[in-house]
Amino acid sequence: MAWIGLLFFGFSMLFLSGTTVWAKTQTYTQPFQNQTITLSGNAVQSNMYFVKMGYWDVKKATLNLNFQTSQLSDKQISDITVSVNNVKFDSFRPKRVSGIQTKKITIPTRSLGGENNIQVNGQILNKAGHKNYQVAQTPANWLTIYKNTNVNFQYRLVPPTKSIKSFYDHFTGADTVVNQESVITTPSQPTNNELAASMYALSGQSRVITTETQQIPVTTFQDQKARKADYQVVIATYNHLPSNIKKMVVKKDVAHQAVIKTHDAHNKHLLIVTAKNGILLKKAAKYIANQELMQETDEATKAVTQDTPTATSVLQYDGSVQLTKQDSQITGPNHHEQAYFISLPVDRNNADGSEVRLHFRYAKNLNFKRSLVTVMVNNTPIGSKKLTASHADGDELTVKFPKGLALGNEFTIRVAFDLEMADQSKANNNQTPWASVGSTSKAIIKTQQKNSLLFDNYPGVFIKNRTFDNLLIVQPKQMRAADFQTLSNIFNLIGNYAQNNTGKITFTKHQPSRDQLKRSSVIAFGAPNQNQFIKSLNKQLYFQFDDHFSVLVSNEKLSIEKQYGATVGTAQLLRSPFNKRRALLVVTGANPAATYLGSTQINFEKNIEMYRNKDAVLVDPDNNHFSYRFKKQAAIDSSVQVKRTISKNSHLLIYLAVALFFILIIGASIIAMLKKNGVSKQKGEQNER
Repeated sequence: MAWIGLLFFGFSMLFLSGTTVWAKTQTYTQPFQNQTITLSGNAVQSNMYFVKMGYWDVKKATLNLNFQTSQLSDKQISDITVSVNNVKFDSFRPKRVSGIQTKKITIPTRSLGGENNIQVNGQILNKAGHKNYQVAQTPANWLTIYKNTNVNFQYRLVPPTKSIKSFYDHFTGADTVVNQESVITTPSQPTNNELAASMYALSGQSRVITTETQQIPVTTFQDQKARKADYQVVIATYNHLPSNIKKMVVKKDVAHQAVIKTHDAHNKHLLIVTAKNGILLKKAAKYIANQELMQETDEATKAVTQDTPTATSVLQYDGSVQLTKQDSQITGPNHHEQAYFISLPVDRNNADGSEVRLHFRYAKNLNFKRSLVTVMVNNTPIGSKKLTASHADGDELTVKFPKGLALGNEFTIRVAFDLEMADQSKANNNQTPWASVGSTSKAIIKTQQKNSLLFDNYPGVFIKNRTFDNLLIVQPKQMRAADFQTLSNIFNLIGNYAQNNTGKITFTKHQPSRDQLKRSSVIAFGAPNQNQFIKSLNKQLYFQFDDHFSVLVSNEKLSIEKQYGATVGTAQLLRSPFNKRRALLVVTGANPAATYLGSTQINFEKNIEMYRNKDAVLVDPDNNHFSYRFKKQAAIDSSVQVKRTISKNSHLLIYLAVALFFILIIGASIIAMLKKNGVSKQKGEQNER
């Protein structure tokens, strides 16, 4: 009977350990990054991408497809096929209804990888009488796929091991962040170096997490909500660690180095980052801000010295964006469209000279007098090419974007094939025409750094060479809970822009020197009664405080009632009075809670996109937000703006130069003729005499 007891004990331990056998089933819904898109043609294809966390034991995955087809389409003939990673797994016909439809489709889990591609292929055929259908392309052949299309996962968690890389995977996982189970903690009144280390860590995580609506907060050890989080990164110098955590690190281990160490306690998972001094602590923070290093560290403890390489690898954006990771093929006659979603680095503007390099193949049984391929950017055609029999096995097309075409940071490239057959009666299964876009196809997007001191360029204005541009952060003398929230909001978005961790972040509670202010990009946050530097800037703010610094007062843009002025917060992007080519961001309100409100509109890209051509935002407790532009001249460097204007209008300048040349020639000719006539006249008068 003893073996029965041991068996029961073993199963009990298995249950208590939280392994995947007994773990509770969880759910997570992952939206696609794609915009809502309408595709035209009898046959269309859209590509969407999603990620599966490596620590998920997926039990079920469901595609929630939100779409609409033309009201004229014949639902008995039209069909939609869905594939994942080039494996087709479902086909269906749209319902006989108009308007938006939702289709729940189970994705085979055996076909899922880490990064996944969903393809939606549609055959959209129009009504034409009771028995026939229309195969000719018309504007009424279309399929719209809406942005709220998503994938829902049902899964069980595979618990983390003792390794640092396992902790990191869970800590940065989309579900962990969305469920608010990830947190970074520091002392309640951190030193400048401890706060800088926390921001290096936060920035490193915010650039790799995939959620667009949640972030990892930085807060204090005492925060009760933080204590309940399953995954906690603890950052502090050794003497400032809480006593219960301090016991987890041997003192002699931090004598000459920083330590990064995992520890599990009471079903909570900790990553302790500590050192005897702030310099080494920041070095360790840069290590955990390096995704590659963290994913490679298999030990439970990592020692970091000043000689430890921590800099992130070069992730310079070269302008090359792969359209499709795998060859994407379409089949059937007439008009077909494939859509590819492109996302640019958020601190870049597209410049003239961008192009699409398309590599493709197609069938040889086409009417080559009528078959062609067309490339479109969003809804704008930018180039076409006739298909030819001689290039069917490997063709290519390079088309340049029109000059001055504004793209934004997200746009869609569509490739349309018109596949006409010489004999339509042969368009059967044996001789069906086809075309394929190769995985070597690319969009080469020329970009340039933005040159404005507006929220269009925030936080890119604080970034240089893909890292922090010598940031100087002027913080409140006493940090409160709301101040940590404000700081987390500020650095969440900055972290999305900073692609490497080599830039400098400096914190100070005191009035910076004028030389320091001149050399730095400055961010100041907090209520003026907490932050003397903001007090000194009051006369230069767009939204200013009264003489007691207790309320924000009215200005030429907005009337502010006194009690209302005590509750609102602002984010103001100023031209630095200490260096006209640098930015100064001030996030402030009459108190820490109001200040926090001012930061709520600069934490995510989706929020900051609302404030194009603005440089000041005001937010009240009811989440009403107002935005304004105060600057007349927004260019950071006016000489750069002049050069870009000249470059953009170079053809016009050539025409003006040619015109001026001809004007000078004509003018010289007229002068010469007048002189000649004058001389002739003088000679005539002399002869008369």
